[in-house]
Amino acid sequence: MKKLLLFSLIVVLGLPQCKKQNNEPPAPTEPVVIKDSVIVQGLNFPWEITWGADNFIWMTERGGKISRVNPTTGAVSLLHTITEVVTNGEGGLLGMVLHPNFTSTPHVFVAYNYNSGSNYREKVVRFTYSGGTLNSPVTIIENIPANSIHNGCRLVISPDMKLFITTGDASNTSLPQNLSSLAGKILRLNLDGTIPSDNPIAGNAYWSAGHRNPQGLVFANNMLYSSEHGPSSDDEVNIIEKGRNFGWPDVRGFCNETAEQTFCTANNVKEPIKAWTPTTAACGLDYYSNNLIPQWKNSLLMVALKDARLYQMKLNSSFNSITETNEYFTGEYGRMRDICISPAGKVYICTSNGGNNDRIIEVSKQ
Repeated sequence: MKKLLLFSLIVVLGLPQCKKQNNEPPAPTEPVVIKDSVIVQGLNFPWEITWGADNFIWMTERGGKISRVNPTTGAVSLLHTITEVVTNGEGGLLGMVLHPNFTSTPHVFVAYNYNSGSNYREKVVRFTYSGGTLNSPVTIIENIPANSIHNGCRLVISPDMKLFITTGDASNTSLPQNLSSLAGKILRLNLDGTIPSDNPIAGNAYWSAGHRNPQGLVFANNMLYSSEHGPSSDDEVNIIEKGRNFGWPDVRGFCNETAEQTFCTANNVKEPIKAWTPTTAACGLDYYSNNLIPQWKNSLLMVALKDARLYQMKLNSSFNSITETNEYFTGEYGRMRDICISPAGKVYICTSNGGNNDRIIEVSKQ
């Protein structure tokens, strides 16, 4: 999954729980007062932040920089600049995920846009972290259609070591329903770039289809959750399932119109668990299961660009529907692109305002 912390949580969820020792304090249940503070300033369009096994925040910036951020001091250490990155509108260096066993396998997967001849494209490349830098690039997948808008591209590694990649429709609505195209999909690959034998179609990287521009992805509770930009209506939070169709461009949000219902029935469409109209510009997504902020426990946390806020979405006991939604920091920091969570339960948010005016905000209890 997107964040290393969450991979550990997924594994734990499948194991019997240890009994509390008598000297252990009970998990807090009463709400706590939340505080927020800026720990980093002067960034330029950070796109991905993810918590690393080294207890640093790993970050991409759209112009091509990959850095490590010390969450205690706010110091930013540049690791590598990918010169092949081509920024075009919303395109550039986008998603990143670290190998779940990073200490023994220090692989870093990044997604970015580049030029292939006269075509603007997207690829995923694996780097190896050693000697304080990133080296030995290996292309995992390339030639994904790209555009100045609607590129995806969030990455997650599941507990069974599969790489999931969100791709946008690249501003071409004919592609999401075309299973021979890599655009408008969630893709699933082995970590070496080969196609798993149990994908929906043999030899095809597609896992789910009918996506417009999914920019949030997290694996939790043995489920894959995604957040997705709609057009003028129906931003979505979805639970992604193998071989399912998510409707775009024939369906927006729920199957609640006559033509949509016909398409949904014929094409095995899965409806979202939440939709927003007007749109919020749904972006980075993570799952909170910590005791530090008890009122957020068992919630999806999602940041938004247009609505410029953090959404906390409480899940039911089966983790497959949203029972309560709360909003935080509305308009305080501007557009918000991504979110990550430390093992201690602190939440980090990066903004997307541009002009070297972007920040990372730490959220904790007072």
